[in-house]
Amino acid sequence: MAERYSLTDGLIDSNELIERAVAFLRDGKLIIAPLEHGYVYLADAFNHGAVKKIHKLRQSPPATAAQVIVGDVKTVKGISLQFGETITALAEKFWPGLLTINLTPAQGLVWDLGDARALNEISVRVPSAEFIRSVALASGPLAVGAACLSGRPAPRKSTFFPALDSDYAALFDLGELPEGPSSTVIAIEQEGARLVRAGAISLADLRSVSANISVPA
Repeated sequence: MAERYSLTDGLIDSNELIERAVAFLRDGKLIIAPLEHGYVYLADAFNHGAVKKIHKLRQSPPATAAQVIVGDVKTVKGISLQFGETITALAEKFWPGLLTINLTPAQGLVWDLGDARALNEISVRVPSAEFIRSVALASGPLAVGAACLSGRPAPRKSTFFPALDSDYAALFDLGELPEGPSSTVIAIEQEGARLVRAGAISLADLRSVSANISVPA
């Protein structure tokens, strides 16, 4: 039976809730927790079995890589060597927040986010959602997937997920989450960055920080 913890009633200290979440993740289990606008599955990004379970629950297409959540910029520098002037400026401006950056992973990483490393790319973000960011700071990189079937929007309510109680260890409940835009996605390239998906952060906002942002033809 999955455990359920309220993030709003104050019955359990927030630090203890973070510790419990980290303990579940380090034990190779999945948890469900709130990002800014939807509930997501979370797993230790280095636990192959746990990451695989996210894809199984979501019925992800083959060779789909899970996105990665980290707690701070320092962690990103440990998982990618592609941290130049452009990404530094964008990260300082828009993290924590709704900016996802596609990067080439460092060669020594022993993980498989679902693509057997065939894509040679990771999508990483430092979220503004306080609980998950705190968990990521304590645990290290987290694999993340919306707590729904692939292709559907992440659920804003904590009342139903397409999973059995035995599929995840705990739900960290913040109640109904606000509607909001998806993250903007950019890919880092040799001479700057390329807009992959428009979202919460506009192209104009990105270019106010770095002029080297290209758009698809």
